Amino acid sequence: MYVNDKNLAWIATANETPIYIVPKMANRHGLVAGATGTGKTVTVKVMAETFSDMGTPVFISDVKGDVSGMINPGDKEGISKFLDKCMVPKDSFDCRPFPSRFFDVFGEKGINVRTTVSAFGPDLLARLLELTDVQAGVLTIVFKVADDNGWLLIDLKDLKAMVKYVADNAKDIRNTYGNVSPQSVGSIQRALLKLEEAGGDIFFGEPELDIFDWIKTNENGKGYINILECAKLVQSPLLYSTFLLWLLSEMYERLPEVGDLDKPKLVFFFDEAHLLFEDAPKALMQKVEQVVRLIRSKGVGVYFISQKPADVPENVLAQLGNRIQHALRAYTPQEQKAVKVAAQSFRVNPKFNTEEVITQLGTGQALVSFLDEDGIPQVVEQARILPPQSSMTIADEMLIKNNIALCPLNAKYAVSIDRQSAYEELNGINIGTRQGDVPNPNNVIKQGTWTCSCGKNDNTGKFCMECGAKKPDLVTSETVPSTETASVAKKTSEVKPEAGVKVLTEAQLEAEKQKAINAALKEKEREDREKEKLEKEAAKKEAQLRKEIEAEIKRQVKAETAGRKTTTRSTRGRSSSSVLTKTVNSATGTIGREIGKQISRGILGGIKNLF
Repeated sequence: MYVNDKNLAWIATANETPIYIVPKMANRHGLVAGATGTGKTVTVKVMAETFSDMGTPVFISDVKGDVSGMINPGDKEGISKFLDKCMVPKDSFDCRPFPSRFFDVFGEKGINVRTTVSAFGPDLLARLLELTDVQAGVLTIVFKVADDNGWLLIDLKDLKAMVKYVADNAKDIRNTYGNVSPQSVGSIQRALLKLEEAGGDIFFGEPELDIFDWIKTNENGKGYINILECAKLVQSPLLYSTFLLWLLSEMYERLPEVGDLDKPKLVFFFDEAHLLFEDAPKALMQKVEQVVRLIRSKGVGVYFISQKPADVPENVLAQLGNRIQHALRAYTPQEQKAVKVAAQSFRVNPKFNTEEVITQLGTGQALVSFLDEDGIPQVVEQARILPPQSSMTIADEMLIKNNIALCPLNAKYAVSIDRQSAYEELNGINIGTRQGDVPNPNNVIKQGTWTCSCGKNDNTGKFCMECGAKKPDLVTSETVPSTETASVAKKTSEVKPEAGVKVLTEAQLEAEKQKAINAALKEKEREDREKEKLEKEAAKKEAQLRKEIEAEIKRQVKAETAGRKTTTRSTRGRSSSSVLTKTVNSATGTIGREIGKQISRGILGGIKNLF
């Protein structure tokens, strides 16, 4: 809770004494730790609300989906007893919603978050994909060739097309840019495929997110709370690492140096920090350490939330000045060691044994130590965290959708743009008809269908589903003119259905989408069954042929051995059978790779010649 007249952030109460975060020390970063169910999420919400009230925007990575209640007011009667325990005057505690915005890399439960391949750059991309120095050099050549030719690298298909182009023209490129080996190209292509399967094709694209859109306040001067939906994102560790690496790099590179401000410009909360650091690429670890050390001077505070301090690397942990430690459970020797380490990280309070108290804290209680006005860690206190002013429950899904729909940023980022770039240039595709035009993502009116001259009135693609005729120019919207002063999303939203266009409702669009998905799944199942059938037939033929070959080998060896009287001739017989066996094994190995006509024409022909 922000105390305006004192310019202090009231977070907890210890022995009837408020414990404050000094706003100008909030950019010295922090840690919120504790076992599951001890109150970490509530603590984060209280801190986020307080920063918002003081006019500081907040970013929260919501891994469990339980931060969304900030768009609803809290229940004052339900938290009355907590207010009494925290010595908070009820008349000064206002239960209310906070200005919040939802984001989602996948665009399913929030405003889309995208960036371009060019903005990411070859250096960060090489570190993320864990390329060798040689492979990173080849990737740099790819970016340089694209830049010299004026070919934009926007999404992954642009980058993949450029990698192929460089590989195909390696001889011509070598003299100007350096050697490009097929092995390095292959490694890059495999790494890009892995990134694409993790969801990189969704994250890389346009319109690109402007990070300054997160550093905003509402009309009342309250900082926006930007909530990133991460429940699905963390299921793809590579994509999660990609996003965070880009985010931290963008913040560090684009924000100006401001020194120590009266309050932070922006505060980050990374929930479930162990997911961030566990099995993370080395590049991400290095970038996080660098940002935490240096981003303070840009007016940004970074707070990690995890189950125990040991989840955060020591180099990062040493930079976290503001600490809140909820209860830890110590049932195993390893857990007991973690408790001891956590206790030793606080400045000692002679009134109690910190190590003992950590395991005895109740839900909502914590050990708290913030930096004072001189940047010195305060003595640790056993305190009770204030309740949040917003709702502690998860917000209704429809309320979240309404919040997203009404947010001005949704119009700016909702529509994906695929304009003329490297992929189109290399494949001879001309998207725009005028310079400066950008494509309509669907090449059709977004909400509608169209009627063909043959009478088919529910066509959704570029060609009639009945007669195959192309969609008339009257209805087709191949391009949407763009200007520097108007967003593409706004232009797209202004396209109105022409005569004969049937506008589908959201439910109908969803039904059509599901219908297409079901059809694709059925086709995939059919192809899988056909593939499995062919594989079984090939294996059966190979096994049968192998038996025939082995029988023939035995017959030949037996006849040859019986016909020889001397040891020398017997030895030669064994040598011959060994050579024969190796030859046949080689033949049958080839059979496993070449089935059908190659089996009958190639392998059987070779065996006949052999015998």
